[in-house]
Amino acid sequence: MPQTDGPGMDTDNKKSARQAQLLGYLEQNHYVSIEEITTLYGVTTQTARRDIMALEQGGKVRRLHGGATISAPVDPAVLRQRRIENAAAKERIGSLTAELVPDGAAVFIDTGTTCEAVARALVKRRDLRVVTYSLRVATTLSESTNFAIAVPGGFVRQVDGGVFREETSEYIRRFKFDVAIISVSGVDHDGDIGDDDHAEVAAVSAAMGQSARTIMAVDSSKFGRRALVRLGSLCDIHTLVTDTLPEERLLARLRDSGVEICV
Repeated sequence: MPQTDGPGMDTDNKKSARQAQLLGYLEQNHYVSIEEITTLYGVTTQTARRDIMALEQGGKVRRLHGGATISAPVDPAVLRQRRIENAAAKERIGSLTAELVPDGAAVFIDTGTTCEAVARALVKRRDLRVVTYSLRVATTLSESTNFAIAVPGGFVRQVDGGVFREETSEYIRRFKFDVAIISVSGVDHDGDIGDDDHAEVAAVSAAMGQSARTIMAVDSSKFGRRALVRLGSLCDIHTLVTDTLPEERLLARLRDSGVEICV
């Protein structure tokens, strides 16, 4: 049975049991709001926030506005496999994407293996100003360029080097971008784009809202795949950079949405 606030102090045993139950709920549902915690476990809002903070400090969850998400909703083994899948195609996508970025531009760069390939190609550009929540992207650029690079503070997701905290989206909204370079987990046949992580979607959505142009860099394995969390639609994208054209139904949606396609 769920633990509830009762008379007296919230003992260590009660806290540990409740937080374990909360973590199990997050592993099944990926996201929980403060209100849901208070209802599920019969605790106050303050206790719910303390539980989230304790789990975040242990690296198990990430706080979001009004709730929390599991720290690594995608299996680390899956992410490691993505790092080697279609590696050659991703390098070509990275090179072509970098050619679309003018010297001196203000650029947001998403996390993920494709965006890491973009970062490796961007070292040939000059005087860029970059905001990213990917430590891998930031490290690649900082070691090989003199670009101005900004990253938010927070907890590092070790499997892909993503940096997250509750205020990540607010941090990104402080900037204005000439170009936002994003990648996604899926582009479904309805023309929706998305990812498997609430926090990533929140961060990327903030960047897209602050950018004059959004470039989506994805390999063809993402076409026809439905992601867990909706980021937006193809109408929100200006340019698609990929290795192979999608099948005709999705290609028609791209054209109807006015997306420039670079293969």
